[in-house]
Amino acid sequence: MRRQSICWLVSVGLTAWTCSSSAQPTAHYPTGIHGINAATLPPPGLYVRDYSLFYGSDRLTDSSGARTGPPNFDVFTYVNILRPIWITDMKVLGAYLGADIVVPFIYRRLQAGSFDDATFGLGDILPEATLSWHLKHFDFCLGAGEWMPTGDSGVKPTTLPGLGYWATMFTLGGTWYIDTERNWSLSALNRYEINGQKAETDTTTGNAWTLEWGLGRRLTKLITTGVSGYYQAKVTSDSGAHPQPLNRVAAIGPEVAFGFAAQQLWISVRYEYEFVAENRAQGHTAAIVLTKRL
Repeated sequence: MRRQSICWLVSVGLTAWTCSSSAQPTAHYPTGIHGINAATLPPPGLYVRDYSLFYGSDRLTDSSGARTGPPNFDVFTYVNILRPIWITDMKVLGAYLGADIVVPFIYRRLQAGSFDDATFGLGDILPEATLSWHLKHFDFCLGAGEWMPTGDSGVKPTTLPGLGYWATMFTLGGTWYIDTERNWSLSALNRYEINGQKAETDTTTGNAWTLEWGLGRRLTKLITTGVSGYYQAKVTSDSGAHPQPLNRVAAIGPEVAFGFAAQQLWISVRYEYEFVAENRAQGHTAAIVLTKRL
C-alpha cells in the first residue's frame, strides 16, 4: 500500500539532483504499515481500516550506507490510508475470497540543496483481491492488485504524491502461532511489485520487494506486544533515461496492539528505526492503525 513510504523522497544541479532522486520511492507500497500478525486477514465480514504513517529523515546514503547528498537534506512524509476490506463467506481452494481497496492521501515536505517544496494530495490507488486461510497453528494470505496512477506526478525533483506509472503487486504471507494457546506468533508478509513505464519519461523503475514481519506475544485476550520490522529493496535495474542504482532499507522497532471487544475496534501502534539504508533516505517510521468491523 509507501508509494510510497516513506522512503519517498532533489535539488537543482546535477549532483544534488542525483542524490535527491535516489530518495524518491522505489515502490508504491509504504513500508511499516503492517507488523505483528502482518499476514493474517480478518474473518468474513466488512471492515474499514485507517493507517496513519509518519516518516522523517535528514540523511541520504550512498551504496556503502555512508551519508551523502546536500547537507541540508530533510524530508517529512505523512500518509493517511483508507482501506475498506470485505472478506466473503465464499471459499476458493479452502480459502476465504476477499477484496479491498487502498486509498492514500499523502503530504510530503522536502528540502535538498536549493529545492524546498511541500505538497498534499491523493496518491495512487490500489484495488486488490485476496485469499485467506485460517488453520489451527497457521494463517496464510495470497493477493494480487494493481497500483493505478491516480495521483498527480511529475518529473524529478518533485514532492507530488503520485508515482506516474502502473504497477502490479503480488502478496504472499503467513503467520505461525507457535504455542498451543496461540499466545506467541511469528508473521511474515511479502509484497512484490512489477513496475510499468513512468508517464512523464521513458524510464521504468526496477521491480521492488517488500518484507514486513512481526514477533508478537499476547498478554491478554485484547492486548499483544512485540517487535516488528521491514525490509524493502529495488531488486531489478531501471531501464530508460536517468536510471538510479539499486537500493535497500531495513528497520526494526517495538509495537503494541490492543482491542475493544464491545466496539469491535482494534488499534496497533509501532515505531521502526531504519538501521540499514543504501542509496536512499534513512530515517524513522511511526504508524497508528485502526481497524473497525462494520
